[in-house]
Amino acid sequence: MSATDCYPPHADQGTPPEPPVVEVVIEVPRGSFLKRGSTGSIDFISPLPCPFNYGSVPSYVGLEGDLLDAVVLGPRLPYGTRIRVKAWGAVILTDRGMTDDKLICSNHSPDLLQRRRVMQFFHFYARCKGLLNIWRSRPGRNACEGWCGAIQALARARPRDGMWQGPPLDF
Repeated sequence: MSATDCYPPHADQGTPPEPPVVEVVIEVPRGSFLKRGSTGSIDFISPLPCPFNYGSVPSYVGLEGDLLDAVVLGPRLPYGTRIRVKAWGAVILTDRGMTDDKLICSNHSPDLLQRRRVMQFFHFYARCKGLLNIWRSRPGRNACEGWCGAIQALARARPRDGMWQGPPLDF
């Protein structure tokens, strides 16, 4: 599925449902070189600044066992910011063979150019993460699989419960 498959809808599909609203905690502010995980620890220092605010949805756990990832489009948000925002879609990323959905959030529906930039970034990110995983001796396939609806990504995740102690693997 490509970035253009979700929005705007085709004439025969009617109006899309209102996007879900999620709470996102910012772990990597736009422009930051430090990639932090959901526990606050530094995963790596990037040679390139992050082009988006990157964080997680603390109420959901993704298929790989870590908090569900989220990108918040728009101006830079400080580390630790909690924001309630609409989730317009998701990028399906495979990291070490595990599905790692990334909700794409903003106050307004991303336009075609924004969706293309997000997809280009995650195609590039998947290749870089694959190289980093080789260097770290962490096997498994890395790829950007495409765009899907936010509701689909949320349906694949599970609600976080009191048993979650952090990701089962180092990322």
